[in-house]
Amino acid sequence: MIRALYTAASGMSAQQQNIDNVAHNLANVNTTGFKKARVEFEDLVYDQTRVPGSPTSTTAEAPIGLETGLGVRAVATSRDFSRGNLKATNGPLDLAIEGDGFFQIQMPSGDIGYTRAGSFHLTGEGTLVTSDGYPVEPQIQIPPNATSISISKDGVVSVAIPGQAAAQQVGTLELASFQNPAGLRANGGNIFLQSSASGDPQVGAAGEDGRGMIQQGFTEDSNVSVVEEMVNMILGQRAYEANSKVIKAADEMLQQVNQIVR
Repeated sequence: MIRALYTAASGMSAQQQNIDNVAHNLANVNTTGFKKARVEFEDLVYDQTRVPGSPTSTTAEAPIGLETGLGVRAVATSRDFSRGNLKATNGPLDLAIEGDGFFQIQMPSGDIGYTRAGSFHLTGEGTLVTSDGYPVEPQIQIPPNATSISISKDGVVSVAIPGQAAAQQVGTLELASFQNPAGLRANGGNIFLQSSASGDPQVGAAGEDGRGMIQQGFTEDSNVSVVEEMVNMILGQRAYEANSKVIKAADEMLQQVNQIVR
């Protein structure tokens, strides 16, 4: 009886984490390049009263066992890296990746961060940076007298300079891909960091080795579906409610036991 209280409580705790994840997804529905996540659950250990195959007589054995589960727990958040819709902005520094891959960002710590959010800007010195001021890796430097910026699908950055008939190349944007992108560690700020689970980055030109192409003048929307998240929220809420009713039922059963001795 007491076991039911703790088992149902574990279900309530797991569904609370599920609702927290839904809230995070919905909060970032308009975040450029955001990738939704879902919570994965697993059942806890079992109290084995009788294991399958245990002898019931000298010539027979139990075909099934008798076991009582002890609840559930949230074990992981799996991130979905499917591409969001591309939105035209016509901004020369707005970039989207059509396919797999990540832009590389130089973090203040010296680490390389990875992002799908391609809303870039220029510093006063002409360095291509993120909205937080982190430079793109490899660094792209735009001359102060450039009148226009053109970025090809394979990442070649060219600028128009007054007095020069041909466009001048100033660098190439390289993309990184991972064997297991779901193993990347979320760092906030639309940036992911490498982990042992993600594997080493495979860096190269856009459009090569399975990496996507770069689209100038576009940004990638979040891949969160509001309808899907609302359904998940309702399911999580009902599961939480059902577990709370189990606690209430167990409490009433204990109350009946206490009244027997009166």
